[in-house]
Amino acid sequence: MNRTEKAELVTTMGAVFAKTNLIVVTRYSGLTVEEITDLRRRMRAAGAGFKVTKNRITRRALDGTRYKSIDGLFKGPTAIAYSDDPVAAAKVAVEYSDKNEKLVVVGGALGNTVLDANAVKALATLPSLDELRGKLVGLLQAPATKIAGVLQAPAGQLARVFGAYAKRDAA
Repeated sequence: MNRTEKAELVTTMGAVFAKTNLIVVTRYSGLTVEEITDLRRRMRAAGAGFKVTKNRITRRALDGTRYKSIDGLFKGPTAIAYSDDPVAAAKVAVEYSDKNEKLVVVGGALGNTVLDANAVKALATLPSLDELRGKLVGLLQAPATKIAGVLQAPAGQLARVFGAYAKRDAA
């Protein structure tokens, strides 16, 4: 890799760091190509990305970004998972590391907050942004449904009472 390719890679990674909300740093020692491909596929499906990185280039790309404080995590064979959703990358990385012990979550960052491995695992237990939106819509719709049921109940009861009186008078 020559200097211009390295400079382009630093610029590309800097752009990734500028637009993501979450970065998870992992060690992937011993993973096969098929396993890494499977992990990338899972990340993509969740709206996240996974990239095997060169430590020196990654540290250069971190300069001048809000993630500068995690540059100490880049030692040994590292890869990063990143996403705009504050939970997606952590969720997939932790799920995969639970199934395959060759992938180890080292730490990461959420915005300006540095996360250790336990914090990333705790973040992975939270519901995703889409799940939270669905729950919020459900909560907003539930009162309207309940109000409609309450308003319809007295009218139904009155109709049954009037029907009973009508049957009694007819008999």
